[in-house]
Amino acid sequence: MAPKTVLIVGALGVVGRAALERFSGDRDVRTIGLSRRKPDFETSADWMAADLQVPEALRQSFADAGKITHVVYAALHEEAGLVKGWNATTQINANVVMLNNLLDALEASGQEVSHITLLQGTKAYGIHHGTYKIPAKESDPRFIASNFYYDQEDLLRERSHSMGYAFTILRPQIVCGFALGNPMNAVTALGVYAAICREMNQPLRFPGGPACFQEATDADLLARAIDWAGREARAAGETYNITNGDCFSWANIWPLTARHFGVEPGVAHSFSLATVMADKGPVWDRIVAKYGLKPYRYEEIVANWQFMDFTFRHGTTIPQHSIMSTIKARKHGFHDCEDTEEMFDGLFRQLKEARVLP
Repeated sequence: MAPKTVLIVGALGVVGRAALERFSGDRDVRTIGLSRRKPDFETSADWMAADLQVPEALRQSFADAGKITHVVYAALHEEAGLVKGWNATTQINANVVMLNNLLDALEASGQEVSHITLLQGTKAYGIHHGTYKIPAKESDPRFIASNFYYDQEDLLRERSHSMGYAFTILRPQIVCGFALGNPMNAVTALGVYAAICREMNQPLRFPGGPACFQEATDADLLARAIDWAGREARAAGETYNITNGDCFSWANIWPLTARHFGVEPGVAHSFSLATVMADKGPVWDRIVAKYGLKPYRYEEIVANWQFMDFTFRHGTTIPQHSIMSTIKARKHGFHDCEDTEEMFDGLFRQLKEARVLP
């Protein structure tokens, strides 16, 4: 078997970091991480510090990369106005250009990549425009609105003919894992919100909309799915929904969160976290000093509260469920599952042990 080298693009995000740990733990695989900044944690992976939006520098970074056989594309550009940005032409164009620049750099450096995994999510079904058909299936037609997922997929398919790689698209939702500075990390944001409530002698109020059922995806489970997709012949050219396999409501997660952070669970009281938490940086600084936490800035640890407003369905008046079918992945051989409540419990413990949360 030819040596396997996996390039993980966007290696410091929630998905990328989990994939990095998955592949770098395999002694038969050479792992390369690519991001704009270098990691602030120990890793055996090689590293390429490059900006996908600067094509010439990106191409130069591949000069000494060696042979790359697999690519995991988990990079993402978000606008400052996160949720509004999902419909912005600038956001769509930036994400397509980033992927195209990477493909250009791979081609220019003579790489003969055999497989690329592209990450998407429930925006492929139009969740940011309202409730989609439940359960969502990979065969469902595209939503009518513009979406960079569609443009990236079309680009990846088109370039595959000339570059000769196979590709697989994975669609998780509410990916939860260990990574900081990511605008869409529900576990860290929820822990910070709970810790601030305790520090301010406030109950842990649920700030969202009507109760609904959703799914989450453990980042480690997703990393296993990425590994599987790169090895499974049936996955070539296919799209798969990947989730923990159960569904949850935030009402189930609330008591668990309250216990972890020693705060009373409050009643539902709809308000915007993006608004209310905007001035809580000094409170977080006080928590860091009091409990001897790692000195991450407030803006680093929760990059964007708008995602939590969206995830909690703030501003909705009817339940907005979000359930995808994962039958296709199971039929093709990926059977991993995770209990979502146990996932939250384990990640809270991990973040506390790492002195990220109190």
